[in-house]
Amino acid sequence: MSVENKLKVYRAEKDITQKELAVKMDVSRQTINAIETGKYSPSLELALKIAEFFDTDLENIFWYEN
Repeated sequence: MSVENKLKVYRAEKDITQKELAVKMDVSRQTINAIETGKYSPSLELALKIAEFFDTDLENIFWYEN
């Protein structure tokens, strides 16, 4: 199983860069890139913070894929 996400889509809709989102989430730009490319699964705290920033439910951005 892997954690899939639509983070890049949400970021594009809000027209912000990886760097801008990283600053708001207090992580590195590389962390945002790794999440978007599926190389890193965020902690629950970071995932919730991202969902709150985009004003949506966690499940709309992140989900498990079998």
